[in-house]
Amino acid sequence: MALSDFLKMKLLISILLFILGTIFGSFLNCIIYRLKEKKSFLKGRSFCPHCKHVLSWKDLIPILSFIFLRGKCRYCRKKIPIQYPSIEFLTGILAFFSFFPLIENFSFFNLQSSIFNFLFFSLLILIFVFDLKYYSIPDQILISAILISILYRIFNFSNFQNLFFSLLPSLLFLFLVLISREKWLGFGDFEISIFMGIFLGWPKILVALFFSIFAGALIGLVLILLKKKSLKSQIPFAPFLVSGTFFALFFGQSLIDFYNSFLLE
Repeated sequence: MALSDFLKMKLLISILLFILGTIFGSFLNCIIYRLKEKKSFLKGRSFCPHCKHVLSWKDLIPILSFIFLRGKCRYCRKKIPIQYPSIEFLTGILAFFSFFPLIENFSFFNLQSSIFNFLFFSLLILIFVFDLKYYSIPDQILISAILISILYRIFNFSNFQNLFFSLLPSLLFLFLVLISREKWLGFGDFEISIFMGIFLGWPKILVALFFSIFAGALIGLVLILLKKKSLKSQIPFAPFLVSGTFFALFFGQSLIDFYNSFLLE
């Protein structure tokens, strides 16, 4: 295969991955709405949350429908939350990053890793949005995240010692939850820390938690200075944990290697 043909194929696959990711992102939006409303997200037609009008296929094209409709429902003209195209776009990008490496080196191990990574990314999006919007996370999402991360470690034959150290920070979270009676941290944050520890492993979990705590403290201080929040205000912590997980996943090893090289000098 000529080089130009190979590059064209990579471009087409990249576009396809992004499109499939946006479609899955639309499904994530459905999960967020229907879990909050305690409705099944596996059956029933999509509808406008305002006027309840059933949506047609042309209303459900990821990202494009939002643009063509100018961010408003076709039937009642109420605004469509920016959350919908944002999640579709983000999921498209994450689908690309998850599966594109298979083009360079396809193997069963890489395919398995890509599938698990995309599942983790999707769960992180759900956790981020739920806690940011509703200050709570459904148990279905948290339990699914923990179970899938355990399966991931089983398939990757992770050693017990690494897993043990990865879960140690969760004990600190549990301690803070218990002594504060969930005023400082919620029980959901403790469950997320378990998921993070199993998913990221040791020592990346430390990078994730350091970033989360630092970012949370910084944003909280800025909000207090801007008088958007007070010292007694509740600020959802899960979005910072999710951000820390992404940071550790993409940059954690580089920081760890830099730190180790610094110590050895």
